[in-house]
Amino acid sequence: MKDTFGLVNNKMSYLEDLNSVQREAVLKTDGPTMVLAGAGSGKTRVLTYKIAHLIDTGVDPFNILSLTFTNKAAREMKNRVSAIVGESVARNLWMGTFHSVFSKILRFEADKIGYPSNFTIYDMDDSKNLLKSIIKEMNLDDKVYKTSLVQRRISAAKNGLINATEYQKDTTIYNDDLQAKKPLLGKIYGAYEVRCFRAGAMDFDDLLFKTNILLKKHTDVLLKYQSKFRYILVDEFQDTNFSQSNILKMLAARYENICVVGDDAQSIYAFRGANIQNILQFKSIYPDLETFKLEQNYRSTKTIVEAANQVISQNKDQLQKNVWTGNDKGDQIKLIKCLSETEEGSFIANEIFDTIASAKVSEESFAILYRTNAQSRAIEEALRRKNIGYRIYGGLSFYQRKEIKDLLGYFKMCVNPNDEEAFKRILNYPVRGIGQTTKDKITIAASEEGVSPWEILLNLNQAHLSINSGTQKKLLGFVEMVRSFQILASTKDAYEVGNHIASATGIMKEFYADKTPEGVSRYENIQELLSGMKEFTEIELDESELEVNNPRSLGKFLEDVALLTDVDNKDSKDNNEPKVSMMTIHSAKGLEFPYVFIAGLEEELFPSMMSMSSRADLEEERRLFYVALTRAEKRAFLSFATTRFRFGNLNYCEPSRFLSEIDASLIESPAIQKKEKRELSSKNYTLQKHAIQRKLIKPETQGAVLSEEIMTKLALGVKVKHDRFGAGEIVGLEGDYPNKKATVEFRGIGKKQLLLKFAKLHIIE
Repeated sequence: MKDTFGLVNNKMSYLEDLNSVQREAVLKTDGPTMVLAGAGSGKTRVLTYKIAHLIDTGVDPFNILSLTFTNKAAREMKNRVSAIVGESVARNLWMGTFHSVFSKILRFEADKIGYPSNFTIYDMDDSKNLLKSIIKEMNLDDKVYKTSLVQRRISAAKNGLINATEYQKDTTIYNDDLQAKKPLLGKIYGAYEVRCFRAGAMDFDDLLFKTNILLKKHTDVLLKYQSKFRYILVDEFQDTNFSQSNILKMLAARYENICVVGDDAQSIYAFRGANIQNILQFKSIYPDLETFKLEQNYRSTKTIVEAANQVISQNKDQLQKNVWTGNDKGDQIKLIKCLSETEEGSFIANEIFDTIASAKVSEESFAILYRTNAQSRAIEEALRRKNIGYRIYGGLSFYQRKEIKDLLGYFKMCVNPNDEEAFKRILNYPVRGIGQTTKDKITIAASEEGVSPWEILLNLNQAHLSINSGTQKKLLGFVEMVRSFQILASTKDAYEVGNHIASATGIMKEFYADKTPEGVSRYENIQELLSGMKEFTEIELDESELEVNNPRSLGKFLEDVALLTDVDNKDSKDNNEPKVSMMTIHSAKGLEFPYVFIAGLEEELFPSMMSMSSRADLEEERRLFYVALTRAEKRAFLSFATTRFRFGNLNYCEPSRFLSEIDASLIESPAIQKKEKRELSSKNYTLQKHAIQRKLIKPETQGAVLSEEIMTKLALGVKVKHDRFGAGEIVGLEGDYPNKKATVEFRGIGKKQLLLKFAKLHIIE
């Protein structure tokens, strides 16, 4: 029986799937609500059913706003809601990430803040490239004003709702910059703000920053969206920053029907601006707040839950809850003390190999988590030696590859020709004989006249650029080509325009003609992009998308790409092949695996050396360990090394303090006991140091260089094995002893040129 809004199931039948606290949280519809959800406690189910229940009780889905942090989470929730209320009803919800929802609002209201509705969204690379140009134009030392540092400083200011003018007027900020010997950061911010505005571009922080400005300065717009969003639901509330919480406060002020779901124990993104105080102090904003605690963990064993509880209980700043589980006790947590990171990698690889055989599971059941990306190297080598497939998350994403960014540059110029970064990227790509000198002249002229480089080209005869007639002809040809693309984009969908541009520019032809492995890969990537565009034009649209003019346009496709989050932006190649997942702990948030390895549990690595200055930082590191541990369903493995190479030096390591916070009864063959002190006596430390150094010297690596006799055996066609790259074949040789080099084609990796005296190659008989 269906209700007014097309509810598929019988009324209230979905409530039978909930435990008592979950049900209470779902049934509470009006007023401010907080759902404090422990790890694995079913928070997504509560959010999903709460939306379904609101619709069931007569709330128009058009009046519900649901905000998440990843498109993946939004899709999952919408699919679950669709299964209950029906797809046609779910399509009417405003559901998505903070950035996607607010970018949509900004496009509707762009004229209010002086922006075009087709504004470009700059990703991190676009932003860095623009800052690099500004720093160069201001003749500043790029070793002092590093682009990544400047970018972080501007991002922090925007998240604190401080614009460039306010930044430069604030004496406290200026004194901080002066003390850091970077007194011109404010001027760089000012120039960056102007250039983005001139280019009709917003960076990711702007999508929140400009929404704040829009709602604060235009009360009619604020009233419009307050009336529209009568019910607001927010996932992962502990990850919100000041800018996001301020928007929520403004939007919810009229009805105060706001429900936030989160877990302060999983607040791990302070480095991105997340403010744990948003969840800790939520009750101070809404005194009549009703809180529901989801404390039953459905994911992990009793052992894992108990260990995680013991660790997080050490934190002072937290909302108290008692997470428990009805699951089996499960195996003890396995803790391994290793001599080095190489031995640690071998331990992990061996455990995975043995568990696959004994438990009859596939590689996708395993995750290897680490504090820093640099830790992956030794683990990768060990997995390759065992022939265990793995996939690293957080590396170069599909949309960050050069060939993809080049083609996207053409798409951006099509939609917003004032986009300066897109202009600089494609002006001479593919090569059309327009040099860097010409590009610099155009950019400088644009800066002096306060216009975009594109506007300079549109009035080339009046620009006085001192360029020859041949170059001028090429520039005019470029303008004519882009204009033809713009005309096509005004009437055709994203795929038709994208396919035409890929062919007309010669990009497709260039990669098709390149038969090297790299060229073939780039061609395949372009084809993959076009396939994605085709899929984009064929998917069924949500009701909120129909409000956008030409929702299948190239501009809308670019917006979707720009708003992909870390979790969404994964390389989809070989996704069907089961592989071990490798990632930093920050990337693992929201995921779960039967078997989880947490590597590098050493002082100054985890917890990080950077977190030792304050209790707040140390508590964030502890929450990070809590997140890592609670990713495990069946079993967790912890490892630490007594020595580790960092920054080229061999360091002697102490086990992480977090290990001693877990009761020894929960650990199998504990390598560290409560009574064991982290401080070693000077005598024992010296003995251990010498013993380690002796063990680290392998017989096959003794001696400074490979002997000439062994080198003579390395000839074309000889099969060899490398400790890191695996098996391969010598396909090229050059030079003489002792500086002889070999080009080796390694299986699954490609060609590598190695200096033989340092290569440590072994001949495969």
